[in-house]
Amino acid sequence: MDTQLMIQSTPNPNALKFVLNKSVKTEGNVTYKSAEECEENALAKAVFEIGAFVSEVYFFDNYITVTQDGSGDWDELEQNTRAVILDKIDAHNPDFTLPVTDQAKKPAVASSPDLDKINTVLDQTIRPALQMDGGDVQVLEYQDNKVKIFYQGACGTCPSSTMGTMYAIENILKEQFNPDVTVELGDPIPE
Repeated sequence: MDTQLMIQSTPNPNALKFVLNKSVKTEGNVTYKSAEECEENALAKAVFEIGAFVSEVYFFDNYITVTQDGSGDWDELEQNTRAVILDKIDAHNPDFTLPVTDQAKKPAVASSPDLDKINTVLDQTIRPALQMDGGDVQVLEYQDNKVKIFYQGACGTCPSSTMGTMYAIENILKEQFNPDVTVELGDPIPE
């Protein structure tokens, strides 16, 4: 099958979504903040090597979202990223996992009936839209009626995520989960 690649803009002016007709991550998602974090993923590392202005590379399903710090030229970045992806995709293993040492360092998000309900509500309401825009939201914890979240992919630096989307998440959770809930940003769980 010939590789096909579409490039989509996102609501984040500093992120582009590169959609393929092949899987880039079979299960789950992963966010890289530097080339050093992606030793097991040559494709992600090659995207970082395009330029110092690449600030994040996010893998999910059949797309890669590339975020820059705002100092890069989008036309050049788009062209170079397209070339790197097309060059590396055939050698890329979408079943990649994080090295065991990194997985051992990664604190697990404890599951609970409340967290499961929150994630179900987000799966049915917010996540599809965020994923269409090249990102996602991770629920970090729920304690004392506070939900801590972390934005991934294009959502991580999007101006609307910290206000508009977070407000929408809170309102949906108030309506479908707990009328007293509040939502705030938390620090990411290391990949």
